[in-house]
Amino acid sequence: MHGSRRKLKVVLMTIMTAFVFIIVEISRSTSQNKNGHKIRIPTKPFWAKLTPNDAFWNRQQQKLDHLNNPILNGPNGSFGGVLPDWLNDTVVQDLCEPDYKVMTQVKNFSLLPDRFKDFLLYMRCRSYRMVVDQPQICRDQPFLLLAIKSLASHFDRRQAIRESWGRAGVLANKTIVTVFLLGKATAVDHFPDLSPMLEYESSMHRDILQWDYRDSFFNLTAKEVLFLEWFSTRCPNASYIFKGDDDVFVNTLLIINFLKGLSPAKSQGLFVGDVITNAGPHRDKKVKYYIPENIFVGRYPPYAGGGGYLYSGVVAHKLFGIINRVPLYPIDDVYTGMCLRKLGLAPEKHKGFRTFGIEEKYRNNPCAYKSLMLVHPRSPQDIIKIWAWLKDPALNCQ
Repeated sequence: MHGSRRKLKVVLMTIMTAFVFIIVEISRSTSQNKNGHKIRIPTKPFWAKLTPNDAFWNRQQQKLDHLNNPILNGPNGSFGGVLPDWLNDTVVQDLCEPDYKVMTQVKNFSLLPDRFKDFLLYMRCRSYRMVVDQPQICRDQPFLLLAIKSLASHFDRRQAIRESWGRAGVLANKTIVTVFLLGKATAVDHFPDLSPMLEYESSMHRDILQWDYRDSFFNLTAKEVLFLEWFSTRCPNASYIFKGDDDVFVNTLLIINFLKGLSPAKSQGLFVGDVITNAGPHRDKKVKYYIPENIFVGRYPPYAGGGGYLYSGVVAHKLFGIINRVPLYPIDDVYTGMCLRKLGLAPEKHKGFRTFGIEEKYRNNPCAYKSLMLVHPRSPQDIIKIWAWLKDPALNCQ
């Protein structure tokens, strides 16, 4: 009798142990995914009502994010097609006419410097009439497209580039095409009328691209957008693009050799330059890159310094496809970083890009430039001199 009770107790204990083990295993399996990683259960609501940001640019980005969200704006969208007042802009007008509504939408608009007022009034405009085009310049598919930001008055800089690192044609058995990107030098900025000289230059070299907009520092972002649009229609098969300023020295031969050595996978997603990380807007009004808090708040994404960067044609097409989902920002290289982030991409830092120059003691050493892809800034005379150094067959840097 006692033996049977003992057996029953053992059986019950075994069953209880097995039950506890099963419960534990079920609990573990439900808190892990198939890769064995623990699943974190959210502690906060997944969706919260969107409230407008006080900074104007951030608020514009909120609008675009909402309007381009297929879940929120599909047939079963959460707002049923009815948008909150601050998201709904029903006024139909020419996007390139001054948008005077911003005067009431931007806090303390009247206290902003004139360059900000001008930028904000025309911020929505992304399409300007093209004054000078080169529709056949990419008829021979270029391996490398050099797109150089310039001002109408910078004749000497453009000519120095043509006579050195930006010479169009064939280099190291690769086709190179060079274009200079210009807006209009306006009387508002006290420029003399240079149009006859520019027309002559364009007829001589056939490498000028010009749009009918005010060529100012804040409008460099518009130049970026307009170039991507031009690229998508006039030069869509370029394998790679170098985009930079007209006061940089570029070791074009080194860039070509670098590109030749890339794997197919690496070349497709290429975007390299002198990358700046953990940066944010300058709040000092004396700084060229000053951005007030009523315009933008937050940190900048990683971005390549606008002196010059190198990227693939594949990435260029992706950038063109995303630019309408990112509001124009007054600083063009930061804007490009914002677009890359929207694509889920990030620029890669390359030690050969020196957008902040090199040490004084190396500036007159020809060998210092042999392993660098870009040095900024350099005068037209420096550009020609450095190119001559590197082309000299007697140069020995061992």
